[in-house]
Amino acid sequence: MKLLLPLILTGTVLATGVSLVPPYSPDEALPGGKTTTIDAGQNAFSLPAANLNDQQRTTFVIGNSFFKKNWVEAPASTTARDGLGPHFIARSCGACHALDGRGAPPSFENGLQTEQPLALLIRLSIPGTDAHGGPVGEPVYGGQFNNDAIPDVKPEGQVQIRYQEISGQFADGERYSLLKPSYQLTELGYGAMHPQTMLSPRIAPQMIGLGLLEAIKESDILANAQRQAATGGDIKGRPNRVWDAYAGKMVIGRYGWKANTGSVAHQSAGAFLGDIGITSRRFPHEECTKAQTDCRKAPSGGKLEIADHLMESVIFYSRTLAVPAARHQDDPKVRRGREVFHQAQCASCHVPSYTTGSFKAVPQLGQQTIYPYTDLLLHDMGEGLADGRPDYAAGGRDWKTPPLWGLGLVPTVNKHSRYLHDGRARNLMEAVLWHGGEAEASKQHVLKLSRTDRENLTRFLQSL
Repeated sequence: MKLLLPLILTGTVLATGVSLVPPYSPDEALPGGKTTTIDAGQNAFSLPAANLNDQQRTTFVIGNSFFKKNWVEAPASTTARDGLGPHFIARSCGACHALDGRGAPPSFENGLQTEQPLALLIRLSIPGTDAHGGPVGEPVYGGQFNNDAIPDVKPEGQVQIRYQEISGQFADGERYSLLKPSYQLTELGYGAMHPQTMLSPRIAPQMIGLGLLEAIKESDILANAQRQAATGGDIKGRPNRVWDAYAGKMVIGRYGWKANTGSVAHQSAGAFLGDIGITSRRFPHEECTKAQTDCRKAPSGGKLEIADHLMESVIFYSRTLAVPAARHQDDPKVRRGREVFHQAQCASCHVPSYTTGSFKAVPQLGQQTIYPYTDLLLHDMGEGLADGRPDYAAGGRDWKTPPLWGLGLVPTVNKHSRYLHDGRARNLMEAVLWHGGEAEASKQHVLKLSRTDRENLTRFLQSL
């Protein structure tokens, strides 16, 4: 594998609207800087940062174990891993993030849903905000819909997904189709929901580079918003500010599809509780509502179902999963695709590069030149992608710009090519064509491309 890879900085825009494509640099070959690993196989998302020391690698292995192995219901002889549920979606973190990768919607056969979603969860809320300005959970079912439960506890219900096909065509006449999903919650275990309940589907993203994103300086994120506002165009990203249970204060959101979580620690502990039902020091109470009497009577795995030192190992593991090296960057088609990416102004939001600041939790993640392709800001993506559900400062049409690193390895790692926040896009071009709102002009640019340049753009995205 050749590692010649060009540097992409945020493109400048002339008064005529023509984008200046930044020059190449070999640094782009290592999108995680010195943390990058060179593996393009099925384990590409599961390796530790390349510059960890031996002691850190031991912590990584322990964290990996508690991330990937199943939890069991209490009481059990395996006391370090009991406490599953009472309600849950999965029995382990790795069940949703298979091989530390990206989840997919449930399978369909002959138009019929064949299984319940595992790596696709449904957020729930009603109008209003909590004490920190975040969403208010549905009174009976809470903030997340859980379709599984331990024995003697009722699951909250089932998730049914239907797809509507939307057809369109490129300027050269080639046709395409998109799948628009709709969601219905059925077989409700505890009665009807609040009439104003809002739903938001969220697919499990790949885990790579999370600590590097946390090490990006806040000033750089705010500078992205200031730059976009100063251009006077449609693109005007905004940071989300969210409550962080570990910091004990409001911080800039960096994780989640609406940037509704501010740290890897909060994201990890919150997912243990919400997805598996495992309590920890920052999230010590089971998510059983007053109406869920069977849930509240269920046995516990202890006051804290995951010990502090084990939670810290999982957090460390999640922070230090390495970004794999980019590929095929000496391919002329990939280089042309990079030009198209900038000319379509994709880099305005998918900001290519940063130099991370100091990072006390894992010093090796600091002072790295990285290429995540995100501004970590919220953008109005139009009605086509809207979920209608606010989340702190995020509105019903807002989504965070997701990082693009590792995008092309999802089919290798996870054996599928489903993208966007709910996995509706069946390939990368469909993901581009769902862009609207602030990104409408970029989508229109892509619709007018020749078939060759559309393929070049896809090749570039697959190289990341």
